[in-house]
Amino acid sequence: MLQPKFTPPTATELAQRKRAIPDRLVQSCPVCGRTFFRFQAGHYMTCPHCGYALRITARKRVKLLFDDFQETNKQLTVPAQYNDAAYQAKIAKAKKITKLKESVLTGQARIGAQHFAAGIMDPYFIMGSLGSATGEKITRLFEAATKDKLPVVLFTASGGARMQEGIASLMQMAKVSQAVAAHDQAGLLYITVLCDPTTGGVTASFAMQGDIILAEPHALVGFAGRRVIEQTIHEKLPADFQRAETIQQHGFIDAIVPRDQQKQVLERLLKWHAVTEVTA
Repeated sequence: MLQPKFTPPTATELAQRKRAIPDRLVQSCPVCGRTFFRFQAGHYMTCPHCGYALRITARKRVKLLFDDFQETNKQLTVPAQYNDAAYQAKIAKAKKITKLKESVLTGQARIGAQHFAAGIMDPYFIMGSLGSATGEKITRLFEAATKDKLPVVLFTASGGARMQEGIASLMQMAKVSQAVAAHDQAGLLYITVLCDPTTGGVTASFAMQGDIILAEPHALVGFAGRRVIEQTIHEKLPADFQRAETIQQHGFIDAIVPRDQQKQVLERLLKWHAVTEVTA
């Protein structure tokens, strides 16, 4: 039986077919390198092959993990003196993508019966970089938690200090650390969840100051970047360098918790460490 002659599609037909394909239909895992359909990542947005927790927005994380969330200090944003046009364009784009005014979302949250203060850094807001308003929001979060005698759960996802704000950005490391210390001196619990990536000044300060330090599978955790280190020591680094599992093996992380288990684990930890009033 004769096969019908194949007629190649015209340029117009190819363009129409391309428009019919949904955006971001497939994705490649940055850890294992395997490609998968985005729907295979499931509700919790994890690689179906290696379990890597894909980067998500702060508001998406709130919907996944919290039973209730009341945002605080939501109007804080980049100070007016940083009026560089290119920087302001990046800020405007980040605001549109994340629906945030800064790279961290803060507020009071609840999981089950456990009430706590929560901060969620957003990797889609200029890579979760630590700007002066970011540090101010996190500082206010700890100060309010200390006053209200609440534990703090902070999800870190950041490329480090924001270079556009210079020394003001770097000073946030000390300011937040001071607020963390005051919270600790009040006998209150601080849990950090290291998400991909947690690097630079954030790692060098409040990300690693938690009483309990958790991490998502295969999260990148470190200070200087891989290329900077390789160029400095003139050696090739191993593939698992700065991955959460390697950091845990060296004692800097208490547990690796898959995203679909984080809600249960956080609820249990908060319950175990709940502050109870002692009466005479």
